[in-house]
Amino acid sequence: MTNADDLHFMKIAIEQANLSVPIETAYCVGAALVKNSRLLSTGYSRELEGNTHAEECALKKLSDIKEANGAIMYTTMEPCSKRLSGNKPCVERIIEAGIKKVVMGIKEPDKFVKCEGISILQANGIEVVNVSELEEECKKINLKY
Repeated sequence: MTNADDLHFMKIAIEQANLSVPIETAYCVGAALVKNSRLLSTGYSRELEGNTHAEECALKKLSDIKEANGAIMYTTMEPCSKRLSGNKPCVERIIEAGIKKVVMGIKEPDKFVKCEGISILQANGIEVVNVSELEEECKKINLKY
């Protein structure tokens, strides 16, 4: 059973995902970065310049990346482990930022790349939790795929 905080912040991530402008070559993902039950920042796919991902946007909005140390990243989809654009994958950004836990909605489908985000995060000591109660809501965002 998912705790109330996880459900609350995942719903914020879902709201963010719904702000993403859909494109044919990428998913619409939302993220919320939380520390000590306080929302630090949010992000969604392509929100900022440079073909940005949701988790990347949430991290870029921090005034100091050190704020993310020990935080929890809520994301509607498994953080990417490979980017066709050549940009740094979100799992690397999460590891470098010192995030301790990732709470996610769904695994990334294999449509664009084979994502190994969960296993890479876990191999680096980051707890990964799937919020099964909100899986359908997270899938709905990208039904066009």
